[in-house]
Amino acid sequence: MFGYTVAMSSQWVVHKFGGTSLADAARFRQAAAILRAEEGGRTAVVVSAMSKVTDALIELIELAQARDDSYPVLAEKLKARHLKTGEALLPSDRRQSFSDLLESDFKDIGELLRGVYLSRTCSDRTLDLITGHGELWSAQLLNAHLNAEGVNSTCLDARRVLTVDPSQLAITVDWPRSQTQTEQWLADLTTDWVVVTGFIASTPDGIATTLKRNGSDFSASIFGKLLGARAITIWTDVDGVLSADPRLVPDAVVLDEVSYQEATELAYFGAKVVHPSTMAPAIENRIPIWIRNTFNAGHPGTKIHERSRSSEPVKGFATVDGMSLINVEGTGMMGVPGVASRLFGALREVGVSVVMISQASSEQSICFAIPKAQTGLARSSLERAFFAELHHSQIQMIDVTPDCSILAAVGDNMVDHPGVAGKFLGALGKAQINIRAIAQGSSERNISAVIDQPDSQRALRAVHSAFYLSKQTISIGILGPGLIGGTLLDQLHAQAERLKHQLNIDLRVRGIVNSRRMFLSEGRSLENWRRSIEESVTSLDLGKFADHVQADHLPHAVIIDCTSSAELTAHYPGWLKRGFHIITPNKKANSGPLEFYRELRSVAREANRHYLYETTVGAGLPVINTLRDLVQTGDEVRKIEGVLSGTLSYIFNTYDGSTPFSALVRDVQQKGYTEPDPRDDLSGMDVARKLVILAREIGLDLELDAVRVQSLVPDSLRAGSVAEFLVRLREQDGVIREMVQTAQERGEVLRYVGVIAATGECSVGLQSYPHAHAFAGTTGSDNIVAFTTARYHTQSLVVRGPGAGSDVTAGGLFADLLRLASYLGA
Repeated sequence: MFGYTVAMSSQWVVHKFGGTSLADAARFRQAAAILRAEEGGRTAVVVSAMSKVTDALIELIELAQARDDSYPVLAEKLKARHLKTGEALLPSDRRQSFSDLLESDFKDIGELLRGVYLSRTCSDRTLDLITGHGELWSAQLLNAHLNAEGVNSTCLDARRVLTVDPSQLAITVDWPRSQTQTEQWLADLTTDWVVVTGFIASTPDGIATTLKRNGSDFSASIFGKLLGARAITIWTDVDGVLSADPRLVPDAVVLDEVSYQEATELAYFGAKVVHPSTMAPAIENRIPIWIRNTFNAGHPGTKIHERSRSSEPVKGFATVDGMSLINVEGTGMMGVPGVASRLFGALREVGVSVVMISQASSEQSICFAIPKAQTGLARSSLERAFFAELHHSQIQMIDVTPDCSILAAVGDNMVDHPGVAGKFLGALGKAQINIRAIAQGSSERNISAVIDQPDSQRALRAVHSAFYLSKQTISIGILGPGLIGGTLLDQLHAQAERLKHQLNIDLRVRGIVNSRRMFLSEGRSLENWRRSIEESVTSLDLGKFADHVQADHLPHAVIIDCTSSAELTAHYPGWLKRGFHIITPNKKANSGPLEFYRELRSVAREANRHYLYETTVGAGLPVINTLRDLVQTGDEVRKIEGVLSGTLSYIFNTYDGSTPFSALVRDVQQKGYTEPDPRDDLSGMDVARKLVILAREIGLDLELDAVRVQSLVPDSLRAGSVAEFLVRLREQDGVIREMVQTAQERGEVLRYVGVIAATGECSVGLQSYPHAHAFAGTTGSDNIVAFTTARYHTQSLVVRGPGAGSDVTAGGLFADLLRLASYLGA
């Protein structure tokens, strides 16, 4: 290792711009603006070729080698692209010199390609010489533009100072020679800015060569070391190092900082980070590397340095697809020295790259992952190496599992956090991912698992959510965005950001369904949900809806059924079994056949899912939770009675006999206080259903038809249209008026109540109460429920408040959702 320095080295900073950052004239201007805005003494800017230029140069060679006469046409297009960029970027006085340079370079390239065309061969030296031109042109363009903008800069062809020894395995930098040449070049430098060609270098013989794949990043690290830079910034098209590939994991986050070791591990497993070998010079000299986004320069990016200050146990996750798992197993391997050496030696001899190794402590088997393309070569090599052992059954099998992926979790702080491996494996188990092999180094910086490739994305999302998302992240599907469902969506939209930032409750509405169509999204915003569902062209499909809401990368999913559909409740057991929680104001499930009710409760328990239905009785009032608390704490419930219909409460709180009963019902219906068909309210069946729900909460095996119901709809009016009903309801005006007057004569009022007696008998109908009674004091659409129990026997426990309205019902559903979040976060 050589620790060379140069004079005033601490002032140097190195910036590197890749091809996407220099794709056209506008991008060159953007890069120059970024550089001028960045503070820091002497500046070295390492540049790549413009986007796709190196690929085009390689294509030129391939066409010439194939004697395809179109290669000169492609060369002209490539030259024209650079001329066009120069014309858009440079003033006329600098444009001509760049044009002359291009003409000279393309003349040279043309002569080289003519030789390739005639010989049908291309040496490595010719390849390197031609493909290195893209960086030369980028450096000339950026340097000329900076000069035109008043920045005093100099262009450096890296081949003048950087000497390397290329080989098939690696590029070796001649550090002493390169350092000396750099210092000599710097001695004559009169500017504080240098634009350096990335990717290219010279051999010890002075012949042009390249640094191969990831060469420009390598150049930045090399010049960081040669200049003794205090920082290196790699400008690319992402905001920094991410916790996972954002194309696979939508919730991937930009990491503020990672250590050199963490970055190396993540890069090894395919993460979009600086390649490990390119970081080596910076690591050796402890130079921090920043990864930043050319197209979002205001973002601070990620700092890669010696030791990350973050306390998070796991920094990132990555997957490598296209793997095969080979398992060598046999009793003859146990206790025999040198088996592993022979195995991996045989693979080394044929050039097979081993990505991961796992060995049983019994020494009876060794399994390892290799690139799928090398599977046949590896297997045949091992069969030759262990021919005798296989023949004598000392090795029973050499088994190959193709189409595998490696999933890796990386973090320096794993060693300080017990349970990381358990959490990692638990997340995979919860997602029903089959693990074929596991490996963890003694440094505890990496946990790797071999899984089936079809499960790769699902597994990556599962482990990422386990470590990065709040335990209270919930994917939500809404059924019925009508009055109640729509109000709930508005309430969620208003509170979502506050809940996320203040309480770490992340609520994501990923699906909305009405009777005809559905809208599916990632749940990022509810800003225009009404327009989204109205404009959606996706037809209703409950299967696709459920599949989308139950996202692999989110830990929890809930369906909120805001309808009154009996058909939808039939799906509840299936949804619970597949892992959904359910929240609903729909009374049909809990008041339907007792057998279905019992199945629903049983499935919820077995699946360990929450089924919440507080709003089925009393809208947003805490009726069911209050009753459940009484029962679960051992109180004996002796009687329940209550005004349980907001509509009927409003009618009898308002009706005093001065206005005909039929006129009042018509008015209430026009105001939207009743169901579209008022008979649904006046029949008393809604109250009967609520009574059944409460009765079952205290353990009564009650069917709906066992409830005695006093319907306010006579038999003669049950058929016919709503309009006909409202006209003929006048026939009942006298009956109702007489009942009210009778109650008034006794100093009482009528209320439509449901009663669960101490005997278990349940009834629904009109009852008369004195003015001093709590039920007589209701107003508007109040609901009121009185619980008489062993503890509350001298005075009943009373719950009272608005029992109807979209706001309070939606608020009750919202409360159930937050209750679910608290259960999940416990």
